[in-house]
Amino acid sequence: MTTYSLDDSSVFVVIGSGAGGGVLSNELAQKGHNVICLEAGPRLGFGDIVNDEAEMFGKLTWLDPRMATGKPDPNFPVWNCKTVGGTTMHWTGACPRFEPYEMQARTTYGEMSDTTLVDWPMPPEAIAPWYDKAEIRMGVTGTQGYPHLPPGNNYKVLEAGARKCGYSDIDTHNMAINSIDRDNRPSCHQLGFCTSGCAVGAKWSTLYTEIPAAEETGRFELRPGAMVVAIEMDDDNRVSGVTYLQDGKRITQKVRAVAVAGNVVETTRLLLNNKSERHPDGLANSSGLVGRNYMRHFTIQVMGVMPGKVNFHRQTHLAGVVRDERKHDPSRGFAGGFLISTVPFTPEILAKNMLVGGWGRDLTSVLDKYDQLAGMLLTGEDPPQLSNRITLHPEARDDYGLPVPVIHYEDHPNTIAMKEYAWKVGRRIYESLGAEQVVEMGDYIPATHNMGTARMGDDPTQSVCTPFGRTHDVENLFISDGSLFPTAGGCNPTLTIVALALRQAEHIDGEIRAGRL
Repeated sequence: MTTYSLDDSSVFVVIGSGAGGGVLSNELAQKGHNVICLEAGPRLGFGDIVNDEAEMFGKLTWLDPRMATGKPDPNFPVWNCKTVGGTTMHWTGACPRFEPYEMQARTTYGEMSDTTLVDWPMPPEAIAPWYDKAEIRMGVTGTQGYPHLPPGNNYKVLEAGARKCGYSDIDTHNMAINSIDRDNRPSCHQLGFCTSGCAVGAKWSTLYTEIPAAEETGRFELRPGAMVVAIEMDDDNRVSGVTYLQDGKRITQKVRAVAVAGNVVETTRLLLNNKSERHPDGLANSSGLVGRNYMRHFTIQVMGVMPGKVNFHRQTHLAGVVRDERKHDPSRGFAGGFLISTVPFTPEILAKNMLVGGWGRDLTSVLDKYDQLAGMLLTGEDPPQLSNRITLHPEARDDYGLPVPVIHYEDHPNTIAMKEYAWKVGRRIYESLGAEQVVEMGDYIPATHNMGTARMGDDPTQSVCTPFGRTHDVENLFISDGSLFPTAGGCNPTLTIVALALRQAEHIDGEIRAGRL
């Protein structure tokens, strides 16, 4: 096992081992560079992963305190993971690409009040080859010659109802879950509840893929249980080291450069908490935009009690999608669009969250017919707003002595209009099949699609990073997660995070070889 000295300033340190950090680590190691990945959580093995959401919640979830104001749950506003693999352990595996118009939101949507809509700082065609590379790396079904996953009953219900309602762009989704044996991992066993992890390793996660591949190069060291608390700077305004807590010790690793991939909340906290005379508002924050423009897709649900048995838990979690409403059609009363996907829930989750204030027969009448339930998840675009932001609490501290992050989020009127329309769409699909009862469920799920707090752009006064994720203010400090997104699009962000990480790795490799990093 490769280990690096704490005084070795040749190493590139990556903070976080999820979709951005895990992929970047592996790519740089494959290109011949020395890499250390610092991960706050533990490394699990296959023996630790079981198909049980309740048990895996405690093993995977980041449970250190966060606070919230506005709409989110004040005690659990975001849902990400504290484990090797990051949120690629919890994610569903859905891998849609951004639509070109979503990367040109300002041009497409025009003026939208109380937003900071911009176009991405590169044309859509510049990202397309990196999407190809990401889909090959992840084995995304329905792309690059990989077959789609087989349809489960929940999908068949969604497809039948959607076609009755006139929709046609329907399949079992582009999923980073093996539909055939590949990459020394088996095809999906249709165990269901993919957010528990994946007990067989069919779902792409950096724990199973990128991290082992990086280790095989002999140029990579993973340090689990390493909670980063500070980024050290030298007199030339360059990052010189990273300080972390591990096993009760405070340790500093010297570095060549650093990439932060903490899944938005931790990325923001680390930057804002590193203040100095030169960086009085936090690292990379001369624009004042670190933590601003926080975006989180709306994720609403519709459940239908169908005339016959569905057993919606017996299939891959999100393997079913209707894309027809993912378009820009202002006649619907809003800009942007949304996806309609399959989703199951455990009886426990339904009982806690299905009906706000639900009790007695209103609740049990649905739960009694659990095997007849069909479920859909509607995921829609969220425009960036300066007022939606992540800050640090002035007094509250966690067990590491770090200020507790505070997430503030409110729905934009465009988001509210889209949700109201989406709920009607979901109800209509199930009612078209004779559903006995349809239940609309709100935004109770903590945010898992977190984006935007260190947006990339060409203008240092209007963005935090360059189009390659290099911070404008510190030349050897990079951002490598969804914090980079200027806009959110109407789809799951992981494929785009991976594509950007692959692109970033090529840029970093070129800069190192040219002697500029």
